[in-house]
Order: sequence, then C-alpha cells, then structure tokens
Amino acid sequence: MTSHRVVWVRKGVAEAQPFEVPSPGEGQALVRTSFSLISPGTERAFFLGLPNAVCEFPLISPGYSLVGEVAQLGAKVEGLKIGQRVACSAGHAGHVVMNAGDCLPLPDGVSEEQAAFFNLITITLQGVRKARVELGEPVVVLGAGLIGLLAMRLAKLCGALPAICVDKDERRLEFARQFGADAVLAADDKLPEVLQRLCEPSGASVVIEATGSPQAIVQAFSLTRRLGRVILLGSTRGETERVNFYRDVHQKGLTVVGAHNSTRPPQDSHPGWWSMRDDFRVSLKLLATRRLELQSLITHRFPWQQIPQAYELLSQWDGNAQGMLLDWRGA
Repeated sequence: MTSHRVVWVRKGVAEAQPFEVPSPGEGQALVRTSFSLISPGTERAFFLGLPNAVCEFPLISPGYSLVGEVAQLGAKVEGLKIGQRVACSAGHAGHVVMNAGDCLPLPDGVSEEQAAFFNLITITLQGVRKARVELGEPVVVLGAGLIGLLAMRLAKLCGALPAICVDKDERRLEFARQFGADAVLAADDKLPEVLQRLCEPSGASVVIEATGSPQAIVQAFSLTRRLGRVILLGSTRGETERVNFYRDVHQKGLTVVGAHNSTRPPQDSHPGWWSMRDDFRVSLKLLATRRLELQSLITHRFPWQQIPQAYELLSQWDGNAQGMLLDWRGA
C-alpha cells in the first residue's frame, strides 16, 4: 500500500512524497492518520536551521503529534481494536506503524482536530507544573503563540490570578483575549509599569518564557518579583547576553527552571515532575471534560497535497497563524 508523508528535502523546502507502508509487526499497530499538528516553534526552527536547531536534510516525517484510527494490528496486540481512534507521537504521514503501547485511545466526545494538539498540550503542561503555581499568584506568559496561549490557560486552571499574556504582535494578543487571558500587554517600554499595577504589590510571582527569544529571558528576570520563578519553556534560539546575574537573579532570589520536555522522569511521576505518559492522559482528559477548548486556536487546515504551502506559511511566522493542521484523509 502506498501513502504519503512530509519530507523536508532541504532547508526551507517541504514536499509530500509517496512511500510504501510497512505491515505492523508483533506488538505493533498500523494507524491511518486523520490529522497531524505542525509544531510551530520546534518545526520552524529546524526547518529553517535557526541557532540551536540543526538537522540533516532530507528529513523524513518531522513532527510528533497526530491522531487517526487503527487500520491493522500485528500479532500479540491487546487493548486495541480495528477502527479505534488513537493519538500518537509520530511524524507527519498518512499512515504510521507504532508500538501498540504507544497508541493512546481517544476518550469519547473528543474531536480528532483538537486531539491532534495532545502532544503540544503535554509539552506545555510539564512547564506549567514546574512553575508550581498557587491559587491567586500573578502569572505572566511572554509570547502569545501556540505554546504561550496553552501555558496561559493551563496556568489559569492551576489558579493563576491574573493570568497575563505579553507579545509584540497585536494579532496574537487578540488571540490571547479570546482565549481567556485576564489581561494582554504589548511588549514595549511601558510594560514594567503597567505590569506592576496589574500584579500588585510586587510584580509577577511566575514568568513563563514561551518565545524562544534570548532577549525575552532578560525581560523575564526583570518582570519577576523577589523570590519568584522564571520558567524557560520556549527553546531559546541563540545566545543570551547582558545578563547581570547578581542584580537580576541572585539578589532577587529567583528560581530559574529549564523546562525542556526531555527533563521528565522516565516512569513514575512526582509532584511537579510527571512522566510523559501520565501527562498524555491528562491532556486528553482536559479535552474530554472541556476544561480545555481549542477549536478557536485552529487557524489553518491544509490537505496533505498542500504541504509546501503549509511550510511556506510556517516560514513567514505569520501572526494570524496558530494551530496549523495537516489533513491526511485520503492520503
């Protein structure tokens, strides 16, 4: 059987290319993909070869968040059935072969489009957990892209009050308004003064950096109150300079947490540090119980034949683009 998949043939160029789908082996499942979600920060960085993001081209099937249905089962598979809807950490392709244990059944009532976000929710969730947000603490998220918006909503679920989004782009701030931010602020010279009024008496308890910009880290330190926490959720692209650690971190007693998704316990979850699989389950439960509603974040749907156009838009970093889905039905 022939299907199609994303291939980055060289830096900045993506294609949909055919491939022969292998049969599932023992303990494996063949999943027919419905939708996959483009990871806007990570994929753009590697696609364009930004600092701290190096890969070899051609790169086959980038990406890591898709949903579909079980099309075929290998021997000795239990707990799955043909036609069952599942979420998978797999690259962009019309069909994927997975270890059966890595296929997460979708709860009833969860749309496949929203379920395609499950891995980005999970990535964001581990950063918010590490912030240890307490009820009533002011939380500021720098960056109103997809990860920043998810961080704001998850922090709000944890009790952030107020939950504030900061961005340079008014279009993205409008997304944050519609997505439930208690306040949105422009990243300009007036930001510290305005933020101080919103986060009385002494500034933000938690600042979550979700832009990946080196300059934003310096800003995060300045916006955090004494004994506060700075969470580095965005993967920083480039070197951070002009940081006075004595003034900005040491004297203020800040806690700075690197929140890369790889910094997880491999198996058992602990307070603030949950395993990937446990957070996968929570992400799907948040969608199933409507604690998290993501339909408004879906801004673009590309049929798989328009993969080049999807990645061209990603390259532009358009402020109107948030959730970009690839539709693999019929691939």
